[in-house]
Amino acid sequence: MPNDSDAAADLLYTAWENGAALAELPADMRPAGRAEGYAIQAAIGRHFAAPLYGWKIAATSIAGQRHIGVDGPLAGRIFAERVIPEGDVVPFGANRMRVAEAEFAFRFGRDLPARAAPYGVEEVLDAVATLHPAIEVPDSRFADFITAGAAQLIADLACGNYFVLGAATTADWRAIDLAAHRVTATISGGPPWPGIGSNVLGDPRVALAWLVNEVSALGIGIRAGEVVTTGTCVTPLPIAPHDVVAADFGVLGGIIVRFGA
Repeated sequence: MPNDSDAAADLLYTAWENGAALAELPADMRPAGRAEGYAIQAAIGRHFAAPLYGWKIAATSIAGQRHIGVDGPLAGRIFAERVIPEGDVVPFGANRMRVAEAEFAFRFGRDLPARAAPYGVEEVLDAVATLHPAIEVPDSRFADFITAGAAQLIADLACGNYFVLGAATTADWRAIDLAAHRVTATISGGPPWPGIGSNVLGDPRVALAWLVNEVSALGIGIRAGEVVTTGTCVTPLPIAPHDVVAADFGVLGGIIVRFGA
């Protein structure tokens, strides 16, 4: 007999697969707080065979927090089966959030085991192998994701959906002030949308350390090879089917994502 976390996870996964919208989780499955939300999120992993690809952070910018109706960041799993190679078309499907997000993503070169003491920013960065431009395409299984609340949104993979990782930068990114670094995004060749690293919890490197410590508190370590994407540095970009989103990270590179029907 599945426990409440398993039952909630099954319901969310089925909605995800079918493009369905839930008003909310049933009362007997609804997480009462963040810890219960993370337990449901973990249980969704039973539906995926590949090793965990990595982690995302939702709501690291004021715009992102307003978009999903929360007052702080949320951690979510990225499953390999939902990662689209750069150059491939990203399915649009029944996406209700209808935004794309330009993000700094970090791939780890060594493990950071879970522990009681929090990790410092420099300690986390020492474990990073590469920095990448990335585009996340979030979505929610809740019809009204703005009122779902943090616990249910955490259960719902922190609005996880599709993810595209760009090529690792060849620039000396460790010598760059990522908080002050400018990013520009366009939608189908339209006017530029400006962004800056400080939109991501003040600094993408600070956001990265936040994620490591958030999951460490759950008893989960970061593994070598996993990717952490740190949240949008540009206001969430409104997208429609067949749009092309390009994000220019300057000397750090760029990424282009094409959407299908």
